[in-house]
Amino acid sequence: MSSTTPTSYREQQAWRDLQRFLPERLRLTDETAPEEEFWDWRGHRVHLDRYPNPGARAKVVLHHGVGTNGRQMSLILGAPLARLGFETVALDNLGYGLTQVRPGTTPSYDDWVDLVVDFLAHERARDGRPIILYGLSAGGMLTYHVAAKAPRGTLAGIVGMTFLDQRLQQVRDETAHDRIAARLGGPLMGLLARTPVAGLKCPMSLASKMSALANDPGAMKVFLKDRTSAANWVSIRFLDRYMNYAPAVEPEDFDACPVLLTQPAEDRWTPHHLSVPVLSRITKVPVDTVMLDNAGHYPLEEPGLRQMRDAIADFVTKCAA
Repeated sequence: MSSTTPTSYREQQAWRDLQRFLPERLRLTDETAPEEEFWDWRGHRVHLDRYPNPGARAKVVLHHGVGTNGRQMSLILGAPLARLGFETVALDNLGYGLTQVRPGTTPSYDDWVDLVVDFLAHERARDGRPIILYGLSAGGMLTYHVAAKAPRGTLAGIVGMTFLDQRLQQVRDETAHDRIAARLGGPLMGLLARTPVAGLKCPMSLASKMSALANDPGAMKVFLKDRTSAANWVSIRFLDRYMNYAPAVEPEDFDACPVLLTQPAEDRWTPHHLSVPVLSRITKVPVDTVMLDNAGHYPLEEPGLRQMRDAIADFVTKCAA
């Protein structure tokens, strides 16, 4: 983390600029913003946005994608679910948000998965309440990867805004920046990841279709200036593992917990059909899909935002019963 990166979102303007594009009911003030804390993991300082509620029956852990951060999860989901009585925690994974990466390390996507598995164990040790894990964008498949790897009983349910298996060529073709990146990027990253240049970084916006992150052009301008989210740079090692990660359990054998897809209906980056190859193979646990009307990839629009909140609240209540 550079010396110019703040240690608190109170000191960051980007999320305040972004929330101008949200319905007024979702805009946070210094009084209604979440509590902030850091959790130490293997020498990294992981930033957390938390709405504590010791009386809540369930806890919802929120995970961003490769173009977002934890505070952006608090805006659209953490705070709304907290108002309904749930405890919510949004984390910034390695390289994103305000998390401080241990100097001299180059985290990979495998570290993202391991971090969340360990964080869930940490949270369960605190109070043992049921936990539901939500992931936006690439965070959706991360919820699956975590649920597949974590000890049985860790999660009561997972919610994804998309479930993308990046090992599939169709998924790469439709979510990469362009066809050349989709077809040549993977093999090239695989070769480079095994050389001394594995730690070199490139803008995530050059690897992916980041221009489709939000449907509002004004919001996109805010996102693309924010080095803690959409303007972030990631390492070759991270990209290689992200595109080739193999889950501990493939979908045919997945039986860890129920699954919910909350799919934005106007998603220009990861439309519904790209999640079907994963979800259609999960048959041992309930799988439900809720379409979010009028909503883009990072949803800023009504009624999709209310539909997302209500669907997830119902799912959490059912899973925690």
